[in-house]
Amino acid sequence: MKILHLDKNHPIMLQQLAEAGFLNDENFTSSKSAIEKIISKYDGIVIRSRFKIDKSFINKAKNLKFIARVGAGLESIDTDYAIQKGIYLISAPEGNRNAVGEHTLGMILSLFNKLNKADMEVRQGLWKREDNRGIELDGKTVGIIGYGNMGKAFAKKLQGFDTKVICYDIKENVGDKNAEQVSLRELHAQTDVLSLHTPWTPLTHKMVNKAFIDAFLKPFWLFNTARGKSVVTKDLVEALKNGKILGAGLDVMEYEKSSFESLFSSKLPKEFSELLQFNNVLLTPHVAGWTVESKQKLAQVIATKIIKNFKS
Repeated sequence: MKILHLDKNHPIMLQQLAEAGFLNDENFTSSKSAIEKIISKYDGIVIRSRFKIDKSFINKAKNLKFIARVGAGLESIDTDYAIQKGIYLISAPEGNRNAVGEHTLGMILSLFNKLNKADMEVRQGLWKREDNRGIELDGKTVGIIGYGNMGKAFAKKLQGFDTKVICYDIKENVGDKNAEQVSLRELHAQTDVLSLHTPWTPLTHKMVNKAFIDAFLKPFWLFNTARGKSVVTKDLVEALKNGKILGAGLDVMEYEKSSFESLFSSKLPKEFSELLQFNNVLLTPHVAGWTVESKQKLAQVIATKIIKNFKS
């Protein structure tokens, strides 16, 4: 089988696939239209998020048996059409779930203890002890929306704290010893800290809007290491101003390109500029699952799944 690799990944993937008898070609620079001209020669493709695998691309991939995305989600692929064409889809949420769990916890502890603010002030010669008095995670109720690989990994990280952990998911019976599954209404009533671990779907698109925020009975902290388009930035800024949201940790932004590789590609809306002014907001560039270890784990998961399903 011939596989075309469209993004650079950890070399363990190419090594293991070659040892298993697969033929690997790499093309990290050609345009989508150029790839479409040669894709019929390949049985499989491995991609991260360089461009969308849409109906037009799939129609030109006459011999494609699988599409493997080195990441947790498949939103850059027209999954319905691919499945209709008999193409097997592979993703690797197992590969970076631990990294996402650690990053989410790190963001919480950093904001609760004002670490970034305090660090910046000390560097400027300011010594504001009372102004940087933190709060503790113990005693809080942490609500998780999306209790799959990522949500479960984050809940596991919380077990060293004296917290109540609850989760909401559209699937039934996903709760476990680390998180009690509750209704959305119960989550709105109990949550002090909200963490999003959902894929992008039409259901999660702009999910965290004014109505959603206002449904919470208590002011709460918001953390999003999932998908940027799940949170309406304008409504988040309003909630930060009126105190309904106490602070936010965002690893993903509403304005990211679909490739996740760039943010500042055009003039950003006023509300994003406003968001940058809050010292109770922590921002990172879509790196929650982007560790040295997860790079290898993601490649290993993809290689293992390809070999398991397609080695002759």
